[in-house]
Amino acid sequence: MNPQPIRFFHRGALVEVNGAHPTRSVLDWLREDARCTGTKEGCNEGDCGACTVVIGELAQAGDSSAVRGLNLKTVNACIQFLPTLDGKALFTVEDLKTADRLHPTQQAMVECHGSQCGFCTPGFVMSLWSTYERQLACGTVPSRQQLADELSGNLCRCTGYRPILDAGQRMFELPAAALDTAPVVAALQGIQRAEGFHYAAFNRQVEGPQRVDHFHAPRTLEALAALREQHPQAQLLAGSTDVGLWVNKQFKQLGDIICVGDVDELKRIEENDTELLIGAGASLEAAWAALVRRLPSLTDVWLRFASPPIRNAGTMGGNVANGSPIGDSPPVLMALDAQIVLRKGARVRRMPLPEFYLDYMKNQLQPGEFVQAVAVPLSAMAWQVRAYKISKRFDCDISALCAGLSIELDGETVKQVRIAFGGMAGTVKRAAATEAVLTGQPWSQDSVKLAQAALAQDFAPLSDMRASAAYRLQVAQNLLQRFWLETRAHDALPPQATSVWSTMAHAEVAR
Repeated sequence: MNPQPIRFFHRGALVEVNGAHPTRSVLDWLREDARCTGTKEGCNEGDCGACTVVIGELAQAGDSSAVRGLNLKTVNACIQFLPTLDGKALFTVEDLKTADRLHPTQQAMVECHGSQCGFCTPGFVMSLWSTYERQLACGTVPSRQQLADELSGNLCRCTGYRPILDAGQRMFELPAAALDTAPVVAALQGIQRAEGFHYAAFNRQVEGPQRVDHFHAPRTLEALAALREQHPQAQLLAGSTDVGLWVNKQFKQLGDIICVGDVDELKRIEENDTELLIGAGASLEAAWAALVRRLPSLTDVWLRFASPPIRNAGTMGGNVANGSPIGDSPPVLMALDAQIVLRKGARVRRMPLPEFYLDYMKNQLQPGEFVQAVAVPLSAMAWQVRAYKISKRFDCDISALCAGLSIELDGETVKQVRIAFGGMAGTVKRAAATEAVLTGQPWSQDSVKLAQAALAQDFAPLSDMRASAAYRLQVAQNLLQRFWLETRAHDALPPQATSVWSTMAHAEVAR
């Protein structure tokens, strides 16, 4: 396939881009090429939210969250590569104001004094605008807590957040100004690619002979498998929430890229009689929502997993494949006896998730192989399941440690138990000795004390900027106590109760 230009909808018209390197960020293109400087660069790593923009994609049939034919999602422009916009629409703060008035989102920020220095304001406005459009489409008004959750990826050191939340409520009281999606939908329908997307440009940052770097975005699972087998050294790209930092912070040269974001088969989340199958391309937001529908006790970890822009862009498959010892998905998935589904060409194989990780940032992937899905058995979802995230900042922070725990009781005896921790070793792993101590024993305070002692055999955590080794071990032991208090047979808290408790705590922090 010959290289093609990047085509997307921006500022009311279709845009074609040639010559930009495949790793040029959407933020840099906006500020330096399009001269749309409302979007700001803050952290340049997807953390502060100053660069928040909204991406619009053609909605799939039956998408309940669609806004009149468009699926709108907030993302961090600083870590999104420009070619990933192909076939999509890009909305920034410049799109909101009309000739004669501010958008209700902007007007509410003015009336509620939601802006002080103003640097972070465009990012907040775009997060609020995305919420505004989606809530108008479904005819509801979000609660203050829902607004706080939507804004958890936007940081501000001036206002204390209260007036911004006031603005989020006030914008629904002003005359409505819904986006006219018809011209956007029509434009996007005209630039969809049935055969996939191939982009290429010179890499002018490499000394010596000029090198052309390629960006491939296949549309089918078979095409992805063939490309991956043909180019085993190419960098796989899903949501760019980690790979984008390699470029921005480590100045890494990625070379050729294979993007999985346009493969609809990888985005599917399907349930059969025995398992929930989460495609590796399904967003973190969609994947966690699917788990929480069956397990409300996971609500708190879902809401605290990074931020909406990160969850909208990143994928659970990518989080698992990355293999970070502080990734928040693997501990929960291990507690649910999940398997990882790998594919190379036409060959598909499975293995239990704990076996996938070999050592720090090393796994079982073979050259030319990729993660196709994560399979969660429905039988494990019948157990009592909990997940706990410990971090310095409540919202949008990296875990000091994350725990996934599940237990099946026979009366008051432990029939089966799964205990997995992230942040306690070079990989996320299960606590084998602790599980052995508990299995077949009464689910009692004495058993918990033995399990707490066994944790020291399972883990020898490190001290780093997030927590000391002693703190990590102490907190992990304390979480076993909390797990017992919430699940002991005679007065266990139902999953809904722990979810409500988490929401109340979340609301208190937001205030």
